Amino acid sequence: MPVGVISIGSHVPPRVVTNREIAAWTGATEEWLAERTGVVERRYAADEDATSDLATLAAQDALADLEPRVRKRLALLVVATCTPDHPQPATAALVQDRLGLTDVPAFDVNAVCSGFLYALTITEAMLKERPDAYGLIVGADIFSRIMDRRDRRTVSLFGDGAGAVVLGHVPDGYGILASRLRSDGTLHHLVGVEAGGTRSRLDEDALAAGRHLFQMDGRQVREYAMTTLERIIEETLADCGMKIDEVDRFVFHQANTRLLESFAATLGIDSARVALTAPHLGNTAAASVPLTLHHAHRTQPLRRGELLLFASIGGGMTAGCALTRWY
Repeated sequence: MPVGVISIGSHVPPRVVTNREIAAWTGATEEWLAERTGVVERRYAADEDATSDLATLAAQDALADLEPRVRKRLALLVVATCTPDHPQPATAALVQDRLGLTDVPAFDVNAVCSGFLYALTITEAMLKERPDAYGLIVGADIFSRIMDRRDRRTVSLFGDGAGAVVLGHVPDGYGILASRLRSDGTLHHLVGVEAGGTRSRLDEDALAAGRHLFQMDGRQVREYAMTTLERIIEETLADCGMKIDEVDRFVFHQANTRLLESFAATLGIDSARVALTAPHLGNTAAASVPLTLHHAHRTQPLRRGELLLFASIGGGMTAGCALTRWY
C-alpha cells in the first residue's frame, strides 16, 4: 500500500531577530543583508529551550487533529536534527518521553539540512509492510546556538524551528510516488562544526579558536546545490515518467531566498509554484521542508491530487528529493 503524509505540524519560537540585530553583530548593513540573502528576519529559541522542546511542540501540532487510533498505532518516531540536545542519547528519546509514546522505536537522523527527506524515505520504507501502522517524523534544529555572530555570511541565513509530519497508508495513486537520496563525502569539509566530537575535543583551545561554531564555504555550497538539486529532481521525476511542468508546488529546503529564486529561474519554474519561508524564518535546516510545507498549506490549503516535490541539500554533502501526490 502507498504511504503518504496525512498530517502536518510546526513550531517556531516567538523571538524575532531582524536584520537590524544581525547588522549590529556583524557590521554589515541591513540593505546588504537583505540584498544578498533575501532574509529579513528569523526566529531564535529561548535560552532555556533545547531542540527536543521545539520538536515536541511540532509533533503535538501534527498529532492534534488525528483520531486517537492513529496515535495508538504509531510504529516509529524519527527526529531529523544536526543540533541535538546533547551527544547522547538521541533527541528522539526525549521527544518520545514527552509525547508518552511508550515502546515506539525512536531514533535520530543526521543528514544536516537533508535530514527530513532522509527520515521521510526511511520511514516510508519501514511502513510499507505495516498496513495498520503510522510514522511520526520531526525535523528540528536550533542553529542560533552554533552561529558565529561575527560572520555575516552565515549568521544572516539561519534560524530556529521545527516541523513534523505523520505518515500513513493512502489509496493507490496517492502518497509518495518516488524518492532519491544522495551523499558525497568527499565534500564533507564544506559545511560543519569542527569541535565537540571525538575528532576534535571541545577544549579551551577549540573554544578560543571558534571551532565549536558553524562554518560554511558558501560559494562551493551554492555550486553543489545548483547542480545536484537539478540532477536529483530530474532523476526523481524520471522514476515516475513525469516532467517538471506537471508539479503543482515545490517545497524546497530554504537555503536562502536568493538561491531559491536563481534555482527556480534556471529550471523555468514559475515563482508562484515555489513555497517560501526563507524571508521570514531563514534557513531552519532539517526543519525547513516540513515547516515550509505547513506554511504553504495554511496559506493556500493543499488540494487532493496536487503533485508536490520536496528537495533539499545539506552538509556532508547530502541531497534528497521526494515526489508525492497529496491525499
